[in-house]
This record gives sequence, structure tokens and C-alpha cells, in this order.
Amino acid sequence: MVSRNPLSDLFGRSPIRPIQEHMQIANEAAQQLPGLFQAAAEGDWAVVKQAHKAIVDAERRADKVKRSIRRHMPKSLFLPVPRADLLSLVGIQDKVANTARDASSLVLGREMQFPENLSGVFEYIQACCLTSNMALEAIQELDELLEVGFSGREVKRVEGMLKQLAKQERRTDKQSFALRGRLFKLESELPPVDVMFYYKVLSLVGKVADEAEKVGDRLQILLAK
Repeated sequence: MVSRNPLSDLFGRSPIRPIQEHMQIANEAAQQLPGLFQAAAEGDWAVVKQAHKAIVDAERRADKVKRSIRRHMPKSLFLPVPRADLLSLVGIQDKVANTARDASSLVLGREMQFPENLSGVFEYIQACCLTSNMALEAIQELDELLEVGFSGREVKRVEGMLKQLAKQERRTDKQSFALRGRLFKLESELPPVDVMFYYKVLSLVGKVADEAEKVGDRLQILLAK
């Protein structure tokens, strides 16, 4: 009969690595968006379809990991943070992938191309996806934070990362405001239905950055406890 070490079993069930894996997959979905929009601008709908499929696949994998975390996270954890806060973090991370999926579905479904004279679209998309990447980098520090009991220099380092994340999200807000202003000036030259969906897609891409910043906000709450 094989003997089992209760302490090994306990730490083997630590939810930190699966949470990090979940954010990595969610970020994979977000990072497909720049290529998808570039292919759409070029009218390469086969590439758009491939990128959309990659996003949908990532979103489904993220859902699978999310469900696994919810099912298997022990109700009693010897961790310096509450179980409920970790579950909330996973829920927020999941919205990054969900929103990337929604944006890509609209682009593919309507074969959407932004007007060529609407400047700043791709810079905005890249900035929003950078925000998601920065959120992932912060989440990747969770295991280090756990090792030091959410205290000391590591906390200060992660807090610095979260400040940069919040700053990046504010940049995307400014870009969004400027883009909407430029689109407003072009409205009379464009089909009204197309205009409505341009605003919708810009909003969804911005929401990717918003949800990524919320990941940082949730992590900040964990640091404060």
C-alpha cells in the first residue's frame, strides 16, 4: 500500500498555478485581436476566421480551467488570502477571454472593416491588448507572493506593476475618447448601421483593457489583506 503525505496533498491542491494558467489562456485570446483586425483591414477573411477560431478555442479552454478551479478548490486553504477572493479573481480573468471572443465574432460575422481614414484604430487595439498582457505579468507573480506570505519586497514590486497596469488602461481610455471623436466626424459619410457596429466593436476592445485592469484591482485587494 502506497503511503500518502497529507501535507504534500494539501500543497499539491494549491489553486495558484491553475489561476495563473487561466489568465495565460485568457490573454492568449486577447493577443489574437491585433492580427485579426489587421487581416480584416486587408480583406483576408480566411485569416480572420483562423484568428477567430483561435480566440474561441482559447475562451473555451479558459472556461474549462475556470470550472475545474471552482470544482476542486478546497474549502479550507492555508493561504493568506480568502478563497472567495481567489474565485472572484478567476471570474474577472474569464471576462478578458469572453470579451475578446465577442469582439472577434462581430468583426467576422459582419466582415467589418474600419474606414481607412479613421486613424488610430490599430494603435488602440494594440494598447488594449498590452493591458491584458500586463495583467498576466502581474498574475504570474502570485506564486512568488504566496511564498513570501504576501509581504515584503515582492509586494512592493507587484504594486509597482499594478500602477503601470492602471496607467496603461487610462491611456486606452484616452485613445478611445479620441477615436470616438474622429468617428463622430465621419458619421455623415458612413452607413448608419456600420457606424453603430464600429462604436460597438471599439467598446468591446476597450472592455478587454477594462477587464484586464480589474484583474489588477482584484490583485491589489489581495495584497491589502
